Amino acid sequence: MEKHIVLLPGDGIGPEVTKAARQVLQAVADRYQHTFTFESHDIGGAAIDQHGTPLPDDTVQAAKKADAIFLGAVGGPKWDQLPGHMRPEKGLLGIRKQLGLFANLRPVQAFQQLLHASPLKKEVVENSDLLIVRELTGGLYFGQPSERRNNGQEVVDTLAYERHEIERIVDQAFQSARVRRKHLTSVDKANVLESSRMWREIVEEKKADYPDVTVEHMLVDAAAMKLVTNPSYFDVMVTENMFGDILSDEASVLTGSLGMLPSASLNEQSVGLYEPVHGSAPDIAGQNKANPIASILSTAMMLKHSFGMEEEAEQVQTAVTGVLQEGYHTADIDLKNGVKVSGSELAAKIVDQISTSDATENIMRCYV
Repeated sequence: MEKHIVLLPGDGIGPEVTKAARQVLQAVADRYQHTFTFESHDIGGAAIDQHGTPLPDDTVQAAKKADAIFLGAVGGPKWDQLPGHMRPEKGLLGIRKQLGLFANLRPVQAFQQLLHASPLKKEVVENSDLLIVRELTGGLYFGQPSERRNNGQEVVDTLAYERHEIERIVDQAFQSARVRRKHLTSVDKANVLESSRMWREIVEEKKADYPDVTVEHMLVDAAAMKLVTNPSYFDVMVTENMFGDILSDEASVLTGSLGMLPSASLNEQSVGLYEPVHGSAPDIAGQNKANPIASILSTAMMLKHSFGMEEEAEQVQTAVTGVLQEGYHTADIDLKNGVKVSGSELAAKIVDQISTSDATENIMRCYV
C-alpha cells in the first residue's frame, strides 16, 4: 500500500519527536511492505521565522493533498510578544479549520509500568482506559472575533455552534463507544449554557441510533472531579471544544507523563492530523531528552484511523510496551530499576522491536 505523509515538525522538541515518528513509520513500511513517502513543511513559530506567517499557503496545500499529517509541536516564549493573529498557535488552529478536522481523539491509558509515577494513588489510576472525543473546530475558539470594548474595560468572546457540528462529533463518539465498552458520557454545562442545552438535546436524539450504547449526561465540573477520583469509571467522553481541551489535559496526569499521550484529529473523510499531546517544551529542545512515545503512539493512531492498518498499529503499540517492560525510559518518567536513555535511543529501541519481534505477539492492546 502506498501512502503520502506530510510532516510538520514545528517548534521546540517538535523536530526531534517528528524524526522518531518518521523512523517508526518507515520501520512499519519496511516490515509490512508498504510504501510511505514523506514531505516536510513549516508551521507555527518556525513558519513565522521563515515565511512571516504561522501557516503558509504551501503548508495548507500540501496537507490537503496528503493521506495523513503528522505534527510535532508549536509555540514557545520566543514568539510570546507577537499579536494574537501572529502567534504560533494560530497555525495549528488554522490548519484544523482548513482541513475540517472536527474530531479530536485522545486515548488515555494507565501503563502498568508507570502507575507509581502518577500523582494519583495506584488504586485510583489502575485500570484507567478512556477516550476523550473533543469537538475541535467550533465553540469559543472559533466564534466571532474577540473584542475589547469600553476603552478596554470590557471583553467579549463568542461561543457558537451549528447543529450539524454537534451532530457529527456526537456520531463520532457513539461510533467510538461501539468498538470499546459501549459506555458514552456526554459532558456539558446544560444548567447554565444554551449551547450545552442544545448539545444535550442532540445527544438524546442520537442515542436512538445507537441502542447498544449506554449514554449518560454529566456536568463538566462533576466530570472534572470524577476524572481524578474514579477515572476507570469512564469509557468514552464527548464534549465541546473548550471543555475537551481542559479535561483532556487534566486526564493526562493519569499516565505520569505528558510524553505518553497521543492524539488524532480527523475530518469526515478520515484524513487526520496526528500529534503528541505535549507542547513544544523549549526548555529541553535540542538536548535529546524529549520522550518520543507520545509521537510514536500517534503514528499507531494514524495507521489505524487513516490507513486502516490494524495489525501494523497494534505492532507499534506492542513495541512501545515491550520497551517499557524492558525498563528503558527517558528522563520524564521513572521506571523502577529502569535504564534512562536519550530520546533517540528510546526511539531506536522501539524501531528495533518493530523490525525484529514476532508480529503476532500481543503484549498490549490500546484503544486508539
